[in-house]
Amino acid sequence: MTDKMKKVDTSLKTNVSYLKSYLAVDKSFDLIYLDLNYAGKDMAMFMVDGFVKDDMMLFIMQSLQRLRPDELDTDTLQKLMKRDIPFIEIEALEDMNKLVDFILSGATVLFVEDLDKAIVIDARTYPARSPEEPDLERVVRGPRDGFVETLVFNTALTRRRVRDRSLRMEFTQVGRRSKTDVVISYIEDIADSKQVEKLKELIDGIDTDGLPMAEKTIEEFFSHRYWNPYPAVRYTERPDTVASHLFEGHVVLIIDGSPSAMITQTTFWQHLQHAEEYRQKPSVGAYLRIVRFIAIFLSLVLLPLYYLFSVQPELLPPAYSFIGPEDSGVIPLLVQFLIAELGLDVLRMASIHTPSALGTALGLVAAIMIGEVSVEVGWFSHEVVLYIATAAIGSYATPSYELSMANRLVRLFLLFSTALFGVSGYVIGVTVWLLFLIKMRTLDTPYFWPLVPFSAKNMRDTFIRFPLPERHLRPSILRPKDPDR
Repeated sequence: MTDKMKKVDTSLKTNVSYLKSYLAVDKSFDLIYLDLNYAGKDMAMFMVDGFVKDDMMLFIMQSLQRLRPDELDTDTLQKLMKRDIPFIEIEALEDMNKLVDFILSGATVLFVEDLDKAIVIDARTYPARSPEEPDLERVVRGPRDGFVETLVFNTALTRRRVRDRSLRMEFTQVGRRSKTDVVISYIEDIADSKQVEKLKELIDGIDTDGLPMAEKTIEEFFSHRYWNPYPAVRYTERPDTVASHLFEGHVVLIIDGSPSAMITQTTFWQHLQHAEEYRQKPSVGAYLRIVRFIAIFLSLVLLPLYYLFSVQPELLPPAYSFIGPEDSGVIPLLVQFLIAELGLDVLRMASIHTPSALGTALGLVAAIMIGEVSVEVGWFSHEVVLYIATAAIGSYATPSYELSMANRLVRLFLLFSTALFGVSGYVIGVTVWLLFLIKMRTLDTPYFWPLVPFSAKNMRDTFIRFPLPERHLRPSILRPKDPDR
């Protein structure tokens, strides 16, 4: 519910008293209140320490200090804004609630005696790291910059690559208490207007205190299937990836405090594409994409299929009778797979929390002390270790981390269904998984497009990395205003 509008009072004392009480300035050391007097006028400034450009504020205060007493007798507000405050981003507001939001987001607010409006000086700066190449989306050749946690840096990195006059960066805030800044980015001459409006309505409809997990919180409000493991949007920390999707007609969300941009209206197959494929020659890129698809497919079906052939060797042709463990070990095969899967997840979590200096030691412990010893004592067979490693490599080859985690859950589901019902369980499990993806939609976009519904031309572009000069059309599923590239 929106707070009732409270207007700025012409009495400076009333405004200062209200803000000092409302913001509890005396209880927060980083909230700064300055009692000033320039040109015979009593003034007050409110700001947050650490968010203000000190040199710029000092320059502004020196400019105000040079004013003579008679220079602000008439048209005080206009003279201050157009002549005496040497800064670009300033505006006058009368809504006290909006002024509070500006103060807490880092801007400086100047109150002047006898004025019924306050001046917002947007001379803020945020603590930020320098743009670096994202760990999850590295390329051999290509730019090394990536998004950071500061919104204006990310929008600047995007606009640097998309200098289209119709590129829109629409600003809004989400969260009753957090007031998190969110930017809706799209190319107006390309993106579907209905999709843009629908996205705006979804964002305006988010009713929550704040966005502690930034983009992940927004995604959960977008997706009504909360327990669906598959990502409803694509995350990227690469500005060139965002630019590529904007040119296709996607709408991108950039959230303050997060280094990941959200690309909406994405399909299952788009999560399998990587920037490296477009940084190589088309033939090399096509080869890399095919290899990646094969690796991901094997990471899904290899373990349950190997288990099926191990417990029912009569299904194998004589020429492939070597498949299956000669010595299954002292632990049942299914339990071995489950222990190995859980062990990989524990190792992954341990590697996240392990300092970089100890990462090598952790790898040695996992490979030698756990892997080798477990095989020697008979807990695991060599083939189980081989197929688990193959599945793990396929998971790590998935460009989207969120999709790889979803596929891991699907792999466990297929393993259990195969263990319980044999061939029927395997076939039914794969069928249920495919039907689940086919029925799934993200923001009215079929998740399994262009396979279902089928589109031959887009299927070609999805599975084969075609030369860019031969890709004349944008994805039809996005309903772009300008379909021709």
